[in-house]
Amino acid sequence: MGVLMYPIGTEKAITNIDRNNEIQYVVSLNATKKQIRDEFEKLFGVKTIDIRLINTFQNRKKAIIKLRKEYKAGDIAVKLKLV
Repeated sequence: MGVLMYPIGTEKAITNIDRNNEIQYVVSLNATKKQIRDEFEKLFGVKTIDIRLINTFQNRKKAIIKLRKEYKAGDIAVKLKLV
């Protein structure tokens, strides 16, 4: 099993897809930024600029993955059926 668990489809996360070119994912608690970047880039065939990690109160880890300008987060959201 990989480090990416499932995408986040809240209203705020959907807004960030178009506004900031970001996708949000729940990841495993022991995942590192490098592991997340490698798996995400391999899975979707894109390149990332930045990954931010947030530990939530529900004992989960959330990754905010920012894509390079030549790739569109909206295209990935359609593949994931978020929009």
